[in-house]
Amino acid sequence: MNESENDCLVETTEKSNAPGLSDASKRIAQRILVLVGNRFDLLMIELQEEREVIIRAICLLMAMAIFGLLACIAITAVIAAAFWKDSPVAALLALAGFYAIAGIICYILLLRLKRDWSFLPTTLEQLKKDRECLDKTFL
Repeated sequence: MNESENDCLVETTEKSNAPGLSDASKRIAQRILVLVGNRFDLLMIELQEEREVIIRAICLLMAMAIFGLLACIAITAVIAAAFWKDSPVAALLALAGFYAIAGIICYILLLRLKRDWSFLPTTLEQLKKDRECLDKTFL
């Protein structure tokens, strides 16, 4: 709100009497209730979207884990059978090392995902904007 609007607001407030102030208070309260209702609706929509994304991600992760495990079992059996005559222990140790490295990479990716995770970003951004607007209006 710029200075001329602020002066206008001060003049109209000075001219008005108590019932006008009461009406203004009611309008402000109604606007705040509408604002809170809108933000609540936004929050519910984002929670629904987050829930759907999480459920989809969990299903995909489970399928990925199952098929990945089956592939690893098959690869392990093929490699162990191929190198059984030469050095079965070395083949199994190489596979164990490969699986350990793959596990470490997955752990690092999980930490990165956890670090970059943003929960309800739009709602939080709108609430910050609302707070700044209310601070400018009332302070």
